[in-house]
Amino acid sequence: MKLRVGDVVKVEKDKFFPADLLLLSSSYEDGICYVETMNLDGETNLKVKRALETTLPLEDDHSFKDFMATIRCEDPNPNLYTFVGNLEYDRLVYPLDPSQILLRDSKLRNTAYVYGVVIFTGHDSKVMQNATKSPSKRSRIEKQMDKIIYILFSLLVFISVISSVGFIVKTKNDLPNWWYLQVPDKDGLYDPGKPLTSGFYHLITALILYGYLIPISLYVSIEVVKVLQALFMNQDIHMYDEDTGTPAQARTSNLNEELGQVDTILSDKTGTLTCNQMDFLKCSIAGTAYGMRASDVELAAAKQMAMDMEGPSQNSTPLSWQKSEIGFGESEIQLETVVTSNSEDDRKPAIKGFSFEDNRLMNGNWLREPNADAILLFFRILSICHTAVPEQNEEMGTVTYEAESPDEGAFLVAAREFGFEFCRRTQSSIFVHERYPSYEEPIEREYKVLNLLDFTSKRKRMSVIVRDENGQILLLCKGADSIIFDRLSRNGRMYEEATTKHLNEYGEAGLRTLALAYKKLDEAKYSAWNEEFNKARNTIGGDREAMLERVSDMMEKDLILVGATAVEDKLQNGVPQCIDKLAQAGLKIWVLTGDKMETAINIGFACSLLRQGMKQICITTTNTDAIVQDPKKAVKENILNQITNATQMIKLEKDPHAAFALIIDGKTLTHTLEDDMKHHFLNLAIGCSSVICCRVSPKQKALVTRLVKEGTGKTTLAIGDGANDVGMIQEADIGVGISGCEGMQAVMASDFAIAQFRFLERLLVVHGHWCYKRIAQMICYFFYKNIAFGLTIFYFEAFAGFSGQSVYVDWYMLLFNVVLTSLPVISLGVFEQDVDSEVCLQFPALYQQGPKNLFFDWYRIFGWMGNGLYTSLIVFFLNIIIFYDQAFRPGGQTADMTAVGTAMFTCIIWAVNCQIALMMSHFTWIQHFLIWGSVAFWYIFLFIYGELTYALDVNAFRILSEILAPAPIYWSTTLLVTIACNLPYLAHISFQRSFNPLDHHVIQEIKYYRKDIEDRHMWRRERTKARQKTKIGLTARVDAKIRQFKGRLQKKCSTASSNTPVTQQT
Repeated sequence: MKLRVGDVVKVEKDKFFPADLLLLSSSYEDGICYVETMNLDGETNLKVKRALETTLPLEDDHSFKDFMATIRCEDPNPNLYTFVGNLEYDRLVYPLDPSQILLRDSKLRNTAYVYGVVIFTGHDSKVMQNATKSPSKRSRIEKQMDKIIYILFSLLVFISVISSVGFIVKTKNDLPNWWYLQVPDKDGLYDPGKPLTSGFYHLITALILYGYLIPISLYVSIEVVKVLQALFMNQDIHMYDEDTGTPAQARTSNLNEELGQVDTILSDKTGTLTCNQMDFLKCSIAGTAYGMRASDVELAAAKQMAMDMEGPSQNSTPLSWQKSEIGFGESEIQLETVVTSNSEDDRKPAIKGFSFEDNRLMNGNWLREPNADAILLFFRILSICHTAVPEQNEEMGTVTYEAESPDEGAFLVAAREFGFEFCRRTQSSIFVHERYPSYEEPIEREYKVLNLLDFTSKRKRMSVIVRDENGQILLLCKGADSIIFDRLSRNGRMYEEATTKHLNEYGEAGLRTLALAYKKLDEAKYSAWNEEFNKARNTIGGDREAMLERVSDMMEKDLILVGATAVEDKLQNGVPQCIDKLAQAGLKIWVLTGDKMETAINIGFACSLLRQGMKQICITTTNTDAIVQDPKKAVKENILNQITNATQMIKLEKDPHAAFALIIDGKTLTHTLEDDMKHHFLNLAIGCSSVICCRVSPKQKALVTRLVKEGTGKTTLAIGDGANDVGMIQEADIGVGISGCEGMQAVMASDFAIAQFRFLERLLVVHGHWCYKRIAQMICYFFYKNIAFGLTIFYFEAFAGFSGQSVYVDWYMLLFNVVLTSLPVISLGVFEQDVDSEVCLQFPALYQQGPKNLFFDWYRIFGWMGNGLYTSLIVFFLNIIIFYDQAFRPGGQTADMTAVGTAMFTCIIWAVNCQIALMMSHFTWIQHFLIWGSVAFWYIFLFIYGELTYALDVNAFRILSEILAPAPIYWSTTLLVTIACNLPYLAHISFQRSFNPLDHHVIQEIKYYRKDIEDRHMWRRERTKARQKTKIGLTARVDAKIRQFKGRLQKKCSTASSNTPVTQQT
């Protein structure tokens, strides 16, 4: 179907919008429709869109026959959350805003059909404006390897030029005296009359001869190794999701080692960190706390403090604490936590969205509570104050709720379980099955909806005005506690102090909180207010929103506090623990979400990116005064001032435990990502412990990722699960897609795919760490062995008059990289482990060896090159000294060039294979077979080759069986040279392990001496030391809670000790 701007389109339920449309009418009388924007912002909650009242009569195909209107709007742009335009219809102008726009790639839900007019199509649509080009990615090690190749190529040219100059000198001065060479030759390759021409020909010969310095086979070996590494990742049972039957998938193999060098993770929220599901956990009603189940943060703190009490950690407890009755013991820990069920089965919520445990409110028991009237109001607010739509499942006989936010869904499930089931909604009424006054006999009650005051990020509250069956008009309100408390009446603050205490406790436990309030309205006051409200709602112009806000604010005053809710955001399984481990590994974590700021902050608390006591820096765009000549400039100056002040505050902070969190919205990001401000923003973000960007578009996600990648110069990883994350995934150095409920677009664009966020821990900390070290060591070793081999050919040139003669038989040189040294180095790249996977997870700080590039920095690279140079000198000159000008066989024969070359090559094979054996930390039979098998293959080849008639042509007939093997000096030379070549490396690693050990050296020794089993306290102490200092994650949160708790105990202890002398005097 070919659409053009101005076409009217009818879209039916569960269909995607084919273009950006202006909503004209829907199957609902009031012109609303429900839209799922999963592909745009990753959110699975439904958004409500509303048509203009003037277009509501356009409700069928025939009504558009004479329809004529003009739309004037903004140019195509990538901003998903803004729209500016006007509809000119019937000689009137109506303002348009985002609530009337249906974006391409979003889906119509819970609405039979809608009519819309096409505004933007094709590449002009907002989703296409957010698309980014798919880049080509290469790892940092590969890029650095290219520089090493340039160095080696320069070395190749240099020694080739030296060889050519030597040949020119020999050709001009000495060659005329060597009459037996019959100079000049007929091809002119060596002509004393034309030494420069002969030198040029020799340069080409030298470039070919010394070409072994350039390890062409390295690229082939690396590709083989990376493919095998990817296969091992795919087969890792610990990254297999049993629920969906999905294994991990390495969709590309050229970024394996990059997984071990990640510095910053940029993560989507919905579907990546969360399941987008809330569980109603606790509540406070009329100053009484209900809900007995503990949150994950409370349980983790109690567990950690209990561990601190074990063993030698008691020695760190002050003696006065141990002696006093206020002991730092388990009883105190229990005081800090709530009573929880010991049964693991009880901890599993039987009802999705409802994890509440407290018999005082269940099964109608609340009717016997002293504050039953307040509880009744609380339940009614839960069941009435929302915009959700119920969906009847006729097969199952159940009701599910399509809500704008997962909080509302959790509230409705909770209300249903408490006996107040929201069952259906009409244009003007809400119907609730109430188990009141009798719990056994539910009654359906109708509440007429008079007005709905929507929730916005600015208002931070929503209200509904209803008339009950008795004719009483009620305003029911829920919102952020700070907003609600400011609007309470004098006689409505009865429970404020107790509720505030409970809200703080819920916040510390990582729960999302809302306050609930109400007030009764009389008919006259409501009618007067409603008239003002309708007047503001029907206003045309830019001040419509301001007027609505002012009128709404007039009504939402003098409220009476009822209570507060606490819901637990259902994170994906293992997300807090994964974030904690990644934080301990030294990684920085940013969250980029299309969700509201409040939701993003609550998620930050739930997954421990935020915690109580962390200073939040919120950078927002404030409305500028209309008098200002250049509003955009004023806004940018305001944002820059906020960033400058925040940066200064971080610099002046003296408390070492102080942590800062940066929170910024998409509208503000539009300005901060501009060239003149983005580096100020990045400097502030780097100084913060965690960064949360909310209400961001897909393109902004990609731009933030690019800013972090280019601004820090460090490796970035982006992880997401929806189509809105594709740009971010493609822009990052590594893109990880989660095969979740939002389709496969993210997976298709990713470099690695996993089923759950928690698998990222193993992907990075285990496989990333291993792959980085394997590839780094493999490349260094490859350069070492090629330099060791290639330079011996150059040295021989000086002894052969720079003639281009090789000391080795051609077959030897051919087999060196292809067979004799290729398989051991592949085994190094595939099987090497400095520590096993469990230790990698227990000691996350080991991961920092990758981001710090400890195994592939220039110091180490040149060290290995130097080792190769040393080996080449030892191999060549020791063999020359030993074999030169003396008999080496019992018959008195001296060694010819073939014998010396074969002995020299034997020494190289032994030296480089022993070297790789010394490098390896983890041996299996495969490594042993390949290393020592390569050495054995050399002797087998030499024996077979010596028996062939071809060997007669190169004077190598029976070179092993009759010439070298019977000579003891051949074997003793091999042993001497091998030891001499590997002795410096052996001395170096012995010195390093003894006096300057790396982290993995210490762990290897602990494991070797079985101290991890025999001395568990030492093992635990080393584990505690081997984690990066971090201010985010569950561990940092628990540490903060322990510091808080110890502070309380310190105060109690000092109070107790100060009271002791008084007791003695009395």
